[in-house]
Amino acid sequence: MGRRAEGFTLVELVIAIVILAIAVAGVLLAFQQTAARSADPLLVQQAVAVAEAYLEEIQLRAFDDPDGADGEASRADYDDVDDYDGLSDLGARDQEGNAVAGLGDYRVDVAVAHAALHTVPAADAYRIEVRVRHQRRADVDVTLTGYRTRY
Repeated sequence: MGRRAEGFTLVELVIAIVILAIAVAGVLLAFQQTAARSADPLLVQQAVAVAEAYLEEIQLRAFDDPDGADGEASRADYDDVDDYDGLSDLGARDQEGNAVAGLGDYRVDVAVAHAALHTVPAADAYRIEVRVRHQRRADVDVTLTGYRTRY
């Protein structure tokens, strides 16, 4: 008796290739979905940074109008918190109202209103809400809320 030949049959080889192809297709699909969403964290982080910058800028302004002329027309002239109420910028802007390069796809909306805080009456506190949305990505929508009190 001769030695029995060892190895794979053609059927076994075809089945192995089919199983391997299915596994690789599944892995590639997972990579594709991950790559398609890879920019989301960056866009959200940029939106948060823009909202934080606006909120900080507003909170650093005076509670009462220092020059007595309320409702300044230009953002560069805003000198108190309530001047920002209704501000709506298409594209992030600096404190002077100049566009910030690379952040033109964000829409920033600001609402400022009197609000009572625990023991602080509404007349002595502002609630500041900054909402930042990405123009082309509906899932990027960040709202930060802060307060500014008279002290």
